[in-house]
Amino acid sequence: MAKTPLRVAVTQAEPEWLDLEAGVEKTCKLIAEAASNGAKLVSFPECWIPGYPAWIWDRPVDPTMIVPYTQNSLVLSSAQMDRIRASAAQHEIVVVLGFSENRNNSLYISQAIIGAEDGEILAARSKIKATHAERSVFGDASAECLDSVVDTSVGRVGALSCWEHCQPLLKYYTCSQREQIHVSAWPPVYPHQGPELYSMSREGIETLSRTYAIESQTFVLHTSTVLTNKGIERMKTSTGLLMATPGGGCSAVFGPDGRKLSEDIPATEEGIIYADLDLDQIIGAKSFLDLCGHYSRPDLLWLGVDKDMKTHVKGK
Repeated sequence: MAKTPLRVAVTQAEPEWLDLEAGVEKTCKLIAEAASNGAKLVSFPECWIPGYPAWIWDRPVDPTMIVPYTQNSLVLSSAQMDRIRASAAQHEIVVVLGFSENRNNSLYISQAIIGAEDGEILAARSKIKATHAERSVFGDASAECLDSVVDTSVGRVGALSCWEHCQPLLKYYTCSQREQIHVSAWPPVYPHQGPELYSMSREGIETLSRTYAIESQTFVLHTSTVLTNKGIERMKTSTGLLMATPGGGCSAVFGPDGRKLSEDIPATEEGIIYADLDLDQIIGAKSFLDLCGHYSRPDLLWLGVDKDMKTHVKGK
């Protein structure tokens, strides 16, 4: 009997900028839409709630923005997260959510993998290190950055954010956990055309996600955000180096050998990209290349990992 393919959904949508309640409502609507179209997993981009702080690439310090941004960031144990968890359970779909996490008014770029059976948070992780200008808003993770791969109803699912896909040691550790589906979460990104680094462009970041698929032999759900004039006005980025014009969407699905399995939608348009996955293709890819298996040399090269959480106060 032929196996039923696994349908996944990759969002390409605009956040409800600096509006936590509206962001949760839109998240639940997209979860419902993805499930109604047969998806068993849906992914969301970096800082989907309450939107990526795009102003940092124009002016790193802006007290008028950071206060509402902090107030509208998502607390992991909150009524708002409970609504998202309930939506995942109601629609029996795994949700991989990117969000700005508020921990006592300190912020972290976080991801949660939410189970389909009962909405349990199976993993909650934060970005190992905020990138460049992001450090004006976000803190670095402790060992929770390593909690990136879990068993779900659709298989081993993992997630990393943005330029974590440039971190060889973190990538290797994530690969060692034998994920099958990987969510690669990004902010709005644009074609390379100016003085900014090519590696920050649409072409550059697609290369990082495609390379991750090849290296890890996973299906990669490359998930990005759309920015419209509404977002530009709300985030005050019209004069910025980045995210100053409408666009930014480039969501896609890559197979375990790196090929693109999805059709692009316009960068300025919202939508959901679907793909039907045959997880057996991972076995075929790994038969050629398994970085943490037959194509490794742990007698020569190995990785050390410290999973102890570092706390601010030690002892009694």
